[in-house]
Amino acid sequence: MLLYNSQVSGNCYKVRLLLAHLGVDCERQEVDVVDRANRRELLGELNPALRVPTLVLDDGRALAESNAILWYLGCDTPYVPTDRFQSAKVLQWLFFEQYVHEPNIAVVRFWVNFAKQPPCQEVIQARRQAGYEALDAMERELSARDFLIAGHYTIADIALYAYTHVAGEGGFDLSLYPAITAWLERVSEQPGHIRITA
Repeated sequence: MLLYNSQVSGNCYKVRLLLAHLGVDCERQEVDVVDRANRRELLGELNPALRVPTLVLDDGRALAESNAILWYLGCDTPYVPTDRFQSAKVLQWLFFEQYVHEPNIAVVRFWVNFAKQPPCQEVIQARRQAGYEALDAMERELSARDFLIAGHYTIADIALYAYTHVAGEGGFDLSLYPAITAWLERVSEQPGHIRITA
């Protein structure tokens, strides 16, 4: 398999983390998250949105969108529950991550650390407030359980860990969230865990 990857991207990190848990080796091709000049030539036939991660399977088929890749790789493994309701709960959290969490926490982190021309502070602060609301929702859930779904570690945890554990880089104060902080530690202790920099 070939992963079109960016080392700083939480969306790419999710895929690398699950592959590490599964013990699956994958070739990587690094893609610049800021300079998109050659994206059409690089990914045009593989990913209609021209984004990373993009995973090319051994048979040449390509799969885009980080959480779709997690679902594909996680099916028939302990990281996706077999119970129909529990697997739907995993999807619930994957959608939450992409619609509520990532557009605020990841985007603020990008603006603060990587963007050549970030928006004004008012725009950044509005997104940061929305990011705190996403963290509030996670804190409520994790106050009652060790992991998000079915009492064990799943791709829902992987998806939300990716940008939560680096939220401080976007100016988010995770010390306000004891349940999330404890969950981050539990995730980091899972067999095969790798850091975003690995």
